[in-house]
Amino acid sequence: MSGGTALVNRPVITAWSAVSPFGIGRAAFTEGIRERRPAAAGLDDEQWQAAGDRACLVPDFDLRTVLGKKGVRSMDRVTGLAVTTVARLLDDAPRNRWVATGEDAALVLGTTTGSVQSQMDFTRDSLTMEKPYLVDPARFPNAVMNCAAGQSAIWHQLKGPNTTIAGGHAAGLYALNYARRLLTFGRARTVLCGAVEEFSHARSWLERHAHRPGTEGPAQLPGEGCGLLLVEQRGPGARDDAEQPVLAEILAVEMGIALDGGVRPALAACLRRALNRAEVRPEEIWAVSTSEAPGPSGEQERAAVAEAAEGADPVHLTQAALIGDTGAAAAAFQIAGVLVHAETTPEAAGRVALVTSVDRDGAVGCALLRLAGPR
Repeated sequence: MSGGTALVNRPVITAWSAVSPFGIGRAAFTEGIRERRPAAAGLDDEQWQAAGDRACLVPDFDLRTVLGKKGVRSMDRVTGLAVTTVARLLDDAPRNRWVATGEDAALVLGTTTGSVQSQMDFTRDSLTMEKPYLVDPARFPNAVMNCAAGQSAIWHQLKGPNTTIAGGHAAGLYALNYARRLLTFGRARTVLCGAVEEFSHARSWLERHAHRPGTEGPAQLPGEGCGLLLVEQRGPGARDDAEQPVLAEILAVEMGIALDGGVRPALAACLRRALNRAEVRPEEIWAVSTSEAPGPSGEQERAAVAEAAEGADPVHLTQAALIGDTGAAAAAFQIAGVLVHAETTPEAAGRVALVTSVDRDGAVGCALLRLAGPR
């Protein structure tokens, strides 16, 4: 996509919702961020058998209670989180359901690997059940990475493009970039865009074994949840454009790969491309939300941001200490956090927010958003 096209036809965020360690729905996330309320809680060892004794879980998240008894017997946790978040966003305002469902409504969902718990459970059954390997076929769809996105579309009548993007901590930015391209090239008129991560026995132990204390510093508490944005082309031409409640304009999204631990040069290159594409001066940056990556990667992330925002004095927004390491959902929650702060900050109107992400496997990225400010 050319820089000229991006400048003329930028998409906008018109709604958002979240199922997070603060609770279910946009209001719960907003309240938790504004109160700076830590969400960590002790784990029931009998239920989770996890690698640690504390985590940042979505409180009281029971599928049958939240979604009802029908259709959830074989649904796993990551799918339930996604289906619930889509439902909350669509139900937040009558306009949301009108514009975000139907033939031209797309869903783009970021993930790490889908549900690692479902994948391991199904693999274990294939090795331990009686021959001829009598696995439960109802559990197989959960082992497929795009199960959460597919089930969300089925539940909520999203009949446009349905895409799952694996990107670790940067998955939310990959999803946002993909959503932007769908809109720009006319593949959809509206996109529900976000990312999801579940907490599970399997994920907790994988994280324990993958963590490298010598190079990453202390491990963060694991978290979970799903963050979701409603992204549209800006009117005219948008559905119901007369009442389009613009929260932020997506100026640029840039992604890159850090080779051999070189986070700073890779992210700095992304930031330069984003600022040039968006025609934004560093001093216009009002707020920065980094991924708060641990250890040297986080130090390099902060250094790259400081270099890009030289001459500005941005507000630094943080939330990892409150909701933990939410994996693939992290960048989506970062964007939601930026929108929460902008809602009550008059000086945010017309200013730019910078969101950055760094994953331990080398994915880096950034997004620039021009904020509408208080409504």
